[in-house]
Amino acid sequence: MKVKLFFLSVSILLASCVVGPNYVRPGVKLPAKFKEAKGKAFKLKPPPGWKVAKPCDEVDRGEWWKLFQDQTLNKLEEELNHCNQNIVNAWENYRQSLAIVDEARANFFPSLAGTFNIFRQKIGGGAATSFFSSTGGTTTTGTTTTGAFASRSATITTYSAFLTADWEPDIWGQVRRTVESNAAAAQSNQALLAATQLSAQGALAQYYFELRALDTDQQLLNETVVGYKKALQLTRNQYAAGVASRADIVQAQTQLETAEAQAINNGILRGQYEHAIAVLIGRLPANFSLPINPLKVAPPPIPVIVPTAWLERRPDIAQAERLMQQANAQIGVAIAAYYPTLDLTATVSAAGRSLHQLITDPNVGWSAGMQLAEVIFDGGFRSAAVKAAKAGYMAQVAAYRQAILTAFQDVEDNLIALRLLKEQSVAQNAAASSSRRALQLVINQYKSGTVPYSSVITAQIAAYNTQKAAYDVVGLQMTAAVGLIKALGGGWSTKDICPIRIYPKLLPFDLTKPALVTAG
Repeated sequence: MKVKLFFLSVSILLASCVVGPNYVRPGVKLPAKFKEAKGKAFKLKPPPGWKVAKPCDEVDRGEWWKLFQDQTLNKLEEELNHCNQNIVNAWENYRQSLAIVDEARANFFPSLAGTFNIFRQKIGGGAATSFFSSTGGTTTTGTTTTGAFASRSATITTYSAFLTADWEPDIWGQVRRTVESNAAAAQSNQALLAATQLSAQGALAQYYFELRALDTDQQLLNETVVGYKKALQLTRNQYAAGVASRADIVQAQTQLETAEAQAINNGILRGQYEHAIAVLIGRLPANFSLPINPLKVAPPPIPVIVPTAWLERRPDIAQAERLMQQANAQIGVAIAAYYPTLDLTATVSAAGRSLHQLITDPNVGWSAGMQLAEVIFDGGFRSAAVKAAKAGYMAQVAAYRQAILTAFQDVEDNLIALRLLKEQSVAQNAAASSSRRALQLVINQYKSGTVPYSSVITAQIAAYNTQKAAYDVVGLQMTAAVGLIKALGGGWSTKDICPIRIYPKLLPFDLTKPALVTAG
């Protein structure tokens, strides 16, 4: 019982002597709501399966793309989550960082090394010779002579084994701060993994909707080409009737060929988006294609959360915050270098003239000792290291605050885009409807011979451009909706970051709470 109390007391003493400042997340002033979150484009009450996020919200909202209710997109996103190579790379980096934490945590324990030696020595006749042999903890001394006093030659075999233990107690918390730093780096990599995944998911959704917008444009171009062919035939009929000129036919033919050329260029852009999607889901472009399917869905209402809750949802902000803690722990590592190091060593040796003797009746010896070392002069190296660590921490604080500012910009940009695009969509649809009516009126007037064919061309161009603009606005709305979901953190939460123990479970203490600061 006394031994247990002794080790417990020593453990608590060592745990309490942790130099360097404990980490406290810097405060950031946040507005009560987003500036651009107004109007009917956004919902204060989210759709089924969602709720207004709270810090460390445990509700799974990871499959955010299902808000768009597109089965093809759902399948592509699922494939991306398993096959995207950037995500795989980030995952392996995270696993590597966890192994580095385990590597640093191993320094809490003593090291134990074993050695086994076999030493064979022949002692022959000759002039008087003194000899000294030492191996494996066994020492032999003697003299050989020649002549009348010559001894017979002899061969001696010595077996020896050593067991050496070495331990440097973490008196000043250097190991603890190192583990804390590595653990924060691992959590940063986990947040980076989430950010990489969210970025890839968002890019896929945006490429997908841009491709579908091109499909809608292609459908419009096909309908336009059909309309232009009818107009060309009408012009030929008018020419045959003597009410149109040859120039009218040429103009109609030019209009038709221009539309056909635009359709070809549309195919180039569509192919490039298709290739980009293939790479995102880990496929060769040659092995992937998407059938043409015009954009049919409208952007869903996006649940907007309050900034204080949103801060818990951005993996890039969480990554910056973890890097800040990592830099803070490095200050403690640098400060610990000022203090002396204690190294405890113990060795047990066994030796014998045979392997049997080594096992059953060895000559046993032991030694134990300690070494206390302190750097007396280093030319200001440690002082510079502490200054560098503190500057590194302040740099990470600035990076953290900048990440928050940039994130706010992302949210506000997409909020205003969605809100104004909704207004633009209403106006553009009205313009497209008016231009279609105007085109029909001009065609009727041309048939009656009251207007030249140039008026038809002008009306055709206006009808096509306004309708294309209306379709383009829908595509922009979809990509802006994806951008807003990304800016809001998708379905991620800081709750998803796995906690990492600083101390191994084998130790009789667990400082999950901040250690006492003895120097800073």
